[in-house]
Amino acid sequence: MWKNGFALKFQVVNHSIKSSPDKEWEWIDIEDPTAEELYQLARVYGLHPSSVIDCLQPEHLPKFEVINKIIFIITRLYDNEAHSEADTIQELTRKIAIFYSDTFLLTIHRRPHKIIDELKEAELGTEPLNTCCDLLLKVVHQSMETFEAPSQNLTAELDLYEAKIFLQKNIPPLTRGLYHLKRKAAVSKKVLQLTEPILTSLTQYSNDSPAMHDLNDYFVRITTIYDEINDSVNNMLNMYISLSSQRTNEVMRVLTIFSVFFMPLTFIAGIYGMNFEFMPELKASFGYPLTMLSMVLVAIGIYFWFRRKGWM
Repeated sequence: MWKNGFALKFQVVNHSIKSSPDKEWEWIDIEDPTAEELYQLARVYGLHPSSVIDCLQPEHLPKFEVINKIIFIITRLYDNEAHSEADTIQELTRKIAIFYSDTFLLTIHRRPHKIIDELKEAELGTEPLNTCCDLLLKVVHQSMETFEAPSQNLTAELDLYEAKIFLQKNIPPLTRGLYHLKRKAAVSKKVLQLTEPILTSLTQYSNDSPAMHDLNDYFVRITTIYDEINDSVNNMLNMYISLSSQRTNEVMRVLTIFSVFFMPLTFIAGIYGMNFEFMPELKASFGYPLTMLSMVLVAIGIYFWFRRKGWM
């Protein structure tokens, strides 16, 4: 239907969200449209120009608005093809723009999406969705489902970092990895939080649909998972910093003990190393062993003093 893009139209006769037997609804999916094609689509379906402009912005955040009785939704899904160090909303997620009315559903996106392909197969299969509203809720639901697999990966990474921190004798440098893990969890949580107003608004249009209840339940579940991941990452970072500081303190403690032992010994050696002519001990036959004995006694005294204070 559209040049340089792909459009698939489903017509489900005798089914509509108003349950009117003489009403039809259609789903048109458009992949990688040009600006001219979008404006042509807007003229055909009565879409507002500002909504078309939003469709052309790949970095646009989730939103919900109603213009001329047409619902416009932007939802974002997790991009499994994002590079390993991606840590922004634009890098980790991709956008799907949705236009919905009683008679049609338009989905617009730049690249192929697995969830769209699965929905196409379902609609062409033996169990198509009954209403256009059900299809809308299904698209939003599957968009949120794309965040579940990344949450499992983040949990597995978190377990790996935990083992490295607590089970290895020498703590490896994990700051960079923990930072990216924290950023990914925070970005996913932020996208889900921005999606919440969409669900709140859709509840008013779903006529108490069971699919809407399932969507809300799933939203609570997936946000709870990311809340737990964020809390765990924060705790892990604090623990890592504390353990690193503890190791540094232990090293400084050992160095301090050595310096305290050698300070008085160095002082004694410095006194008798001045070699003044009239130093009384300089020519004494017992001067050297007496000085060495004094050093040993000072070291023993410091040792027992440290043991008594509990510093050793």
